[in-house]
Amino acid sequence: MKPNTPISELSFVGPKNEKRLKNIGIQNLRDLLFYFPRTYEDFSNPTPILKAQENERNVFKARVLSIKVRRTPRKKMFITEAIIDDSTGALSVVWFNQLFIANQLKEGFVANFIGTVKRGPKGLVLSSPTFEIVSRNDDENISKKDKIHSERIVPIYRESYSMTSRNLRFLIWSNLKNIKEIKDFLPEEIRKKHRFVSLKQALFEIHFPKNFRNLEKSKKRLAFDELFIIRMYLERRRLLREKKDKSYKISFNENLVKSFVKNLPFKLTEDQKKTAWQIIKDIEKPYPMERLLEGDVGSGKTIVAAIASLSVIYAGFQVAIMAPTEVLARQHFNQLSKDLINIDVDLALLVGSDAMISQKKKNSPKKIKKSLLLEKIKEGKIGLVIGTHALIQKNVFFKNLAFVVIDEQHRFGVEQRATLLNMGSGFKNQEKDFNPIQNSKFKIQNSTNLSYPHLLTMSATPIPRTLSLVFYGDLKISQIQKMPIGRKKIMTQVILPKERPLIYEFIRKEVAKGRQVFIICPLIEESEKLQVRAVEKEFERLSQETFSDLKLSLLHGRMKSSEKKQVMEDFQSKKTDILVSTPVIEVGIDIPNASIMMIEGAERFGLAQLHQLRGRVGRGPHQSYCFLLTDVPNKNNLSRLNLITHIENGFKLAEKDLQMRGPGDFIGYRQSGLPDLVMASLSDIELIKIAKEEAEKILEKDPNLEKYPLLQKKIKLLEEKIHLE
Repeated sequence: MKPNTPISELSFVGPKNEKRLKNIGIQNLRDLLFYFPRTYEDFSNPTPILKAQENERNVFKARVLSIKVRRTPRKKMFITEAIIDDSTGALSVVWFNQLFIANQLKEGFVANFIGTVKRGPKGLVLSSPTFEIVSRNDDENISKKDKIHSERIVPIYRESYSMTSRNLRFLIWSNLKNIKEIKDFLPEEIRKKHRFVSLKQALFEIHFPKNFRNLEKSKKRLAFDELFIIRMYLERRRLLREKKDKSYKISFNENLVKSFVKNLPFKLTEDQKKTAWQIIKDIEKPYPMERLLEGDVGSGKTIVAAIASLSVIYAGFQVAIMAPTEVLARQHFNQLSKDLINIDVDLALLVGSDAMISQKKKNSPKKIKKSLLLEKIKEGKIGLVIGTHALIQKNVFFKNLAFVVIDEQHRFGVEQRATLLNMGSGFKNQEKDFNPIQNSKFKIQNSTNLSYPHLLTMSATPIPRTLSLVFYGDLKISQIQKMPIGRKKIMTQVILPKERPLIYEFIRKEVAKGRQVFIICPLIEESEKLQVRAVEKEFERLSQETFSDLKLSLLHGRMKSSEKKQVMEDFQSKKTDILVSTPVIEVGIDIPNASIMMIEGAERFGLAQLHQLRGRVGRGPHQSYCFLLTDVPNKNNLSRLNLITHIENGFKLAEKDLQMRGPGDFIGYRQSGLPDLVMASLSDIELIKIAKEEAEKILEKDPNLEKYPLLQKKIKLLEEKIHLE
């Protein structure tokens, strides 16, 4: 059978199983063999009941003598009780509120049980064990078919409502004979060099390992395959782009940049200088730059982008900076209007509800009609345009857009980023009904003689190096790790429920000094399922009770743009003392006078997000504080939250967050179009480095993969999958 043989043609797959398998995404033989176990249970060496170890994890192989369900009168809890027996003795087993077990386990069944033995009032009890049925009759002889569920390291698969782990185990075992049809795409020289097992062996042992040593070898091989294919795809895409796509060669205007930097009211950090230079050198090249600039909140990424923009604007081209929110776009516009006051540059703001312009060496920005601003942009009279999604509307046209900066890039979809880039690729005279969003894919695939803008994406969420290597492999990466000189450490503390009154008193004292406060809640409205503080209810309670004598304002994502704008203007102008908000303020709020960040339900946030929220204070001369309040002060929550109290570096926190929560919550990952990693761990930096190095070596000597047809086919399949999704 071939790898793409439909599951309907596989052994023991009838109409019912076909439907069940398709429900969990298994369409063919390849899908079935690559449906890996989520964990394993070791039933190879069961413990005799007579030698059961109290308070330790034990494995028993025993027959069910009796099983029944009873209901407790007070707590109305259902308890399933069983007596199991082997040749050495009997043992009580209990499960709580798991009625289905009595339907699965019957008297006379032989099963493997894994769980912890505890001492109860009537002796030893096996509490809530997992189990695997070995035999459903009194026959002591276990059939060959049943041995795949017993007396070995047994794979445990992710289950669905209709497809159990046991069913999957049997179907995979029955079809492993077709494993020889799965061709090994990994080049032989790489396999031998790093002593990877063959793909056939890896697939067999990942499902039914002989021992844990073989299992680890199989995991390593399959993990490498995932990382290697992703690296090959990204590296190949980068090489093709550099070879095929053209861009604008922007010469470095040394005198202009030096003059601008000299007149800044602050001194650039070494990281800012280094990253600005990397960008400047990139945009001198004839192919499009694609660089990711990472840096903590307040590390000074915007000024780096401004430095790089100067040479572009003075060369006669245009620059666009796209931000995810109006608040952030306005902040960039206001700040750059001040920074560029002595530079001969016209810059503009274009957002959904407003348009403004800041002209050469004028004192202050002013409002402008949108229609007039759009005309100026089209004629190339505005060198720098800052905006939101409004920049990619169908009535916006640039004359010669050569440099695109996307801030908080993970908040934009791939299509939106592509649209803005294509607006500078030579499409200057589109028809009035031209929709750049609908046509962006066409333009990318069919425009061979166009010049594309250079792209700089920026993110304030520090990305662990391991994640960057895999998912941003086709981007060059710059990092600003050191904060500007003079920043005070933000005092961070985890607050228990009983300490809440003390924090309220501290807030009152800070407000009396003239300081301002952020209070963050996870939700907008109350939820019965999620016992966390909702911002609307909390605002009502705080404004009417706790801080009734102070001025409070409310901010959340469902408010109208005009309302959010007014709330922020009032807070910036110190008309309000406390801003009660959802995490919408995570991006784009710069209030130097704010000295306290209080986060409700802190256990519900990732460390990286807590770090970003913390970065909203400490931006002025005052000592600042971050209080992490939790109403669920269990050991795990406190252990995780305490990390942020003594780790200030966002990149170190991001590494911890990656280890604890996995890659799915990090920026760009879900939007990357790349497949989820199944076997690979993003904390395995050594394996990632090997995958990167080997991918580069292969493509350096054979960029078209003519000598590696199986590898070429594998990458083509990935490309097709990504384009389809």
